[in-house]
Amino acid sequence: MERTVRAIQGLLPSTLPPSLRTTPANLYQVLSRAPGGGVGQRVHQIRWTEKGIRNCYWQVTRTRLKLEGNHGKAWGKLYWRGKQISGEEERIGGSLKYKWSAGSS
Repeated sequence: MERTVRAIQGLLPSTLPPSLRTTPANLYQVLSRAPGGGVGQRVHQIRWTEKGIRNCYWQVTRTRLKLEGNHGKAWGKLYWRGKQISGEEERIGGSLKYKWSAGSS
């Protein structure tokens, strides 16, 4: 079993492309990893978790990704401490400025 794992790891590049990485990244890189451009996915800023702010996230409703998922635009609804804040879809800010991850904080 270990031999098989090592053989497969030998075939992979030393650095994975952004679409296969699981580390926090900008919003568009996180969304590009998910099927359908991340529509329907929950995402949150890593700094919310670091500050102890729990159960906060954006529910992504629409995306327009460019440059292999490194840039683009994303829209969604904000949920803050479990309650929906934005009544209508709005553009998600701070998408390149902060690190993002899938799920809620």
